[in-house]
Amino acid sequence: MNIFITGGAGFIGCNFAADHLKKGDHVTIFDNLSRPRTQHNLDWLKAQAASGQLHFVKGDVRDPDAIKQAVTDAKPDLIAHLAAQVAVTTSVTNPREDFEINAFGTFNVLEAARAQQKPPALIYASTNKVYGGMEDIQVELRGNRYEYADHPEGIDEHQPLDLHSPYGCSKGTGDQYVRDYARIYGLRTVVFRQSTIYGTRQFGVEDQGWLAHFIIAVVMGRPLSIYGDGKQVRDMLHVSDLIRAYNTAWQNIDTAAGQIFNVGGGAKNTISIWTETAPILERLNGKPISVKWGDWRPGDQLVCVMNSAKAKKMLNWEPKVGLEEGITQLWNWVSENKALFS
Repeated sequence: MNIFITGGAGFIGCNFAADHLKKGDHVTIFDNLSRPRTQHNLDWLKAQAASGQLHFVKGDVRDPDAIKQAVTDAKPDLIAHLAAQVAVTTSVTNPREDFEINAFGTFNVLEAARAQQKPPALIYASTNKVYGGMEDIQVELRGNRYEYADHPEGIDEHQPLDLHSPYGCSKGTGDQYVRDYARIYGLRTVVFRQSTIYGTRQFGVEDQGWLAHFIIAVVMGRPLSIYGDGKQVRDMLHVSDLIRAYNTAWQNIDTAAGQIFNVGGGAKNTISIWTETAPILERLNGKPISVKWGDWRPGDQLVCVMNSAKAKKMLNWEPKVGLEEGITQLWNWVSENKALFS
């Protein structure tokens, strides 16, 4: 099997690539290595690939000719389109670049797939941000966390799109283009609206990958800021569970093609950003953690929990990695690889 991964040196991309290298598949990574430390992930992949199994193309999805040529050369069975500008704050600062990468870049990848004599299937990493602030959903403060008043299992795919921020608009544009290319051109595409993803090989920063950022800051003894009151709630999905969702969609592509799936940790894997995360990290750290507090950031959702019942029903998929297990695993990886964060 031939796998083509845009953004394959990123956090999710390198984990997906590693999974398929272990299975003996041929993997092509298309990445411009613009994000910090992606070279570390690429080197990690090269170290575990057999001769001729891994092919790297340094390229940018904003270049339609480059992506088309790379896909044509690779002859993939499946494209995982993971390349993206990933931070809301960055999208506000530079909305043009955000649009060109997320919206135009996705269009270029779709066109590259459509141009093939035998078009590959395509998985697109969308985001819960396409649902916006969800102001129509009532939220209540219960103890040290916010919760949905009337959606105990989270938000499903019937929640209306409400594209907030340039990032939400650009990712939502890609989301809808990917869906429509299945309807109009018959491409076998699948959209995954992803909740908060975490796990090893994640070089989290303040604007993206918050749990990894917290752990890196604590392990490395760096300052840590919490914005808002720390009671905001997210459902957390371990990257291995996300990869299993991708693979399950591929294995059931005739069923999954043209579909949109929410994928997240769900109600069983929710945590408040600091009031519930802090005790876990302090236990792992062996001492209290000092933080600075900042004002609420614009557009910060009080609660975001994805209901993945559709994926369970159609793909027989659900999360397996619990929060305590996943957080401990990420803590241990950061602790054992401090040189990567220096």
